[in-house]
Amino acid sequence: MHSLFTRHTAFHAVIALTVLCALLALTFSAGWWLPCLLFLGLSLLGVYDLRQTRHAIRRNYPVIGNLRFLFEFIRPEVRQYFFEDDTLKLPFSRVDRSLVYQRAKRQMDQRPFGTQGDVYGNDYEWINHAMVPAHVPDSDFRTTVGGPDCRRPVDLSVFNISAMSFGALSANAIMALNKGAAIGHFAHDTGEGGVSRYHLEHGGDLIWNIGSGYFGCRNQDGSFSEERFADMARRDEIRMIELKLSQGAKPGHGGILPAPKVTPEIAAARGVPAGHDCISPSSHSAFRTPIEMMRFIARLRELSGGKPVGFKLCIGHPWEWFAIAKAMLATGITPDFIVVDGAEGGTGAAPIEFVDHVGTPLREGLRLVHNTLVGIGLREHIRLGASGKVISAFDMARLMALGADWCNSARAYMFAIGCIQAQTCHTGRCPTGVTTQDPKRQQALVVSDKSVRVANYHANTLKALGELLGAAGLTHPDQLRPHHIARRITNGEVRVLSALFPDLEKGELLEGRFRNTIFRTAWPMAQAESFEPLYSLSAALSGHTDTPAPVPDPAPQAGMNPA
Repeated sequence: MHSLFTRHTAFHAVIALTVLCALLALTFSAGWWLPCLLFLGLSLLGVYDLRQTRHAIRRNYPVIGNLRFLFEFIRPEVRQYFFEDDTLKLPFSRVDRSLVYQRAKRQMDQRPFGTQGDVYGNDYEWINHAMVPAHVPDSDFRTTVGGPDCRRPVDLSVFNISAMSFGALSANAIMALNKGAAIGHFAHDTGEGGVSRYHLEHGGDLIWNIGSGYFGCRNQDGSFSEERFADMARRDEIRMIELKLSQGAKPGHGGILPAPKVTPEIAAARGVPAGHDCISPSSHSAFRTPIEMMRFIARLRELSGGKPVGFKLCIGHPWEWFAIAKAMLATGITPDFIVVDGAEGGTGAAPIEFVDHVGTPLREGLRLVHNTLVGIGLREHIRLGASGKVISAFDMARLMALGADWCNSARAYMFAIGCIQAQTCHTGRCPTGVTTQDPKRQQALVVSDKSVRVANYHANTLKALGELLGAAGLTHPDQLRPHHIARRITNGEVRVLSALFPDLEKGELLEGRFRNTIFRTAWPMAQAESFEPLYSLSAALSGHTDTPAPVPDPAPQAGMNPA
């Protein structure tokens, strides 16, 4: 029986069926010509399969071998709609996506029959509730951003749209997000692709993200232009300026928008020539040292008319962040805010090694930045934002307990305007019109409808946050502390986050008290005059420097715990 079926059986079968249908058409009815043409087409495909040299499976299995490529092509959709586990986070679970859709559409977001999560699984987390819950009269939680040198502080919502550029997103997506931000009175980060006319059309508050390409404020040679920056930064729609050092999707990696994608509209927003490769370098040219960076931030604040200026980064080498902190002390210049991006963040396409294995995850990075600012006595002057896989009110509460003053989300707001996680963002063939520059595909995204969903999602998530805080006996997210959140380490072992991420005392680092390994090791390595360490980490750990090797903690800590 097996000998009847060979790797060419399907090819021979379609040839035979072509001949049979042709005979039937000539003998009985012209209606047989239709299947004849179908089988003739498959026969010609088989001939091509045998002659082509690119795919071995098609040469070995003409005609039927093409099914492999068909199944591979539709695999993501088949898996997502028929086989995906509701709680499997790849990268966002169906439960997460459904929550955004329900809140954006003002549908019921309650769930019957108990949790789908494993409450006894490792890393399960919860917020401890109070016997006497608090009453939260208003869930429009806000924080004031603006340090001692800021003349125009901003009353900022605690939940905003994270950085996504025009070019990465379609024009309709940008307009829907910005109009939703205007309706809901929260902020929309432009991404590093510049401020396009679509960002400005509906008047929503903007956080202008400026990356190493200085798009929208650059000279022809790619250097920073003070004049162009001042012209845009002083517009009323621009509320804050964010200097992007790195991002969670691909920290330490530059980018290129290929020439065919640099349309006249994108070129106008970025200040680059249309039809040419648009390069985003991996590092800034306006400054080279931490001290120069602080002076650049002060200059941006002056040029903007006194608006809040800060920076965004994904934590890498800890001594580089410590060098920035030391530069704040050396110059007396502080940013008004810092946004910490986690390695789990990112909407844009990036090399798989960067997506999976570069950068510090958000919780560790955020805690390191928060504790450093406390340790040098500057935390009260600098607000902290956090971005990276924020979907629910509990996601926000956990980050705020670890030190964030507000949260940003990119992909959740993409879901709110219709994203279905098809993961075709980098192909230009987005099925919902969110991440494409194809005018016809964009028409599917109706701005007037999706902007309301953006505002709904924001409002309903903050409402849920208010209910969560009230259950914990709190009235504002700034009251959250690490001890409010508990985590199961293993079965039978539970710790509150304050035990996993202990607080530093105010001014502790200035006094030279280094209770934690990361500060004891990397703080002495950092220098305000350079991002380079004074000596290597290996030398410090081996004791081959003038600085004493760090004393091991009484209880060894796993990984780089910034507590």
